[in-house]
Amino acid sequence: MRYVVIVAGGAGTRLWPLSRQGTPKQLLNLVDGKTLLRIAYERIQGLVPDERVLVCTGADFRDAVAEEIPEIPVDNILGEPIGRDTLNAVAYPAAVLAQRDPDAVMASVTSDQIMNPVSTLRAALQKAFRVAESNADSLITFGVVPTAPHTGFGYLQRGSAIAGHTGVCQVASFTEKPDRETAERYLASGQYWWNSGMFVWRCATFLDQLRQLRPDAYDILATLTADPSRLGELYPQLPKISVDYAVMEPVSRGEGTAQVLAVRLPITWHDVGGFEALGSQLPRDADGNATTGQSVLVDSSDNVVINQDEDGRVVAVFGLSGTVVVQTPEITLVCPISEAERIKELVAEVTERLGTSYA
Repeated sequence: MRYVVIVAGGAGTRLWPLSRQGTPKQLLNLVDGKTLLRIAYERIQGLVPDERVLVCTGADFRDAVAEEIPEIPVDNILGEPIGRDTLNAVAYPAAVLAQRDPDAVMASVTSDQIMNPVSTLRAALQKAFRVAESNADSLITFGVVPTAPHTGFGYLQRGSAIAGHTGVCQVASFTEKPDRETAERYLASGQYWWNSGMFVWRCATFLDQLRQLRPDAYDILATLTADPSRLGELYPQLPKISVDYAVMEPVSRGEGTAQVLAVRLPITWHDVGGFEALGSQLPRDADGNATTGQSVLVDSSDNVVINQDEDGRVVAVFGLSGTVVVQTPEITLVCPISEAERIKELVAEVTERLGTSYA
């Protein structure tokens, strides 16, 4: 049977101080008064019955996820006791599903992006399910048709087309976040797509590739699914590595026994991982300022101003352009939009000087 797993982990450090240890970005009402997690669920709602929708999140957030998506069974909310990168965020649900249903075909979708039109995404997911069901040895990703030479995304190079499946091809290679010149060359060639970080595969096929390529992770997951009471003990022992580095890239190079395929995904795709991307999803005034909360801007343009203070404080901005201003009850952030991708460095410095209570 078909299943959908929503991956809702990650600290969201680039959206600090909105996203912090106790308030990950997936559970913040960031866009249209909804959380990114709720938006992710609504995108896939109805593709499979709710009892076949799972969420992989941090153990501390299981109750919050249950409140946000009451439609799915609580037992389908898998809580990681500690984040161990994307390999385990998809391998853990795959192992759980393989035990429940040896014929499980799983789609893994992200919860930190805005995608439109949703109908195109849903059609691509349905196509990928069909490909995985008819090609048992395939690991399928989605290639977002690029609209700009973006240097913050990974890319995949298209290989041979797959007969009988329009818009599906082999993946010849992966490239992680190329420099500007390389990204421009990729865009001009028409042979590259953005790597979406979403997947479809038979759980048994994926786990078999994991067994071949990362037996250390496979053995731990096999032990864990046989005895779930050992989750807190075993999960931290899993190798911290991305699914691309651990499985997808090696298999694409012929190091496994499966094949990596990509489904064309012609959508607008915004990774709401930083303030520039978040600003693109917020309403803007006549001067291009994206604002939420109580603020006054004069002679200012193209700023992102977010005020989450609930005690009546106002954010007043005068004569600024291209600046991020974020006010929360405990922290105020001011930085150029052009430097916002470096906020992780700032969070590390704040933690070093003031401790983890502000992280």
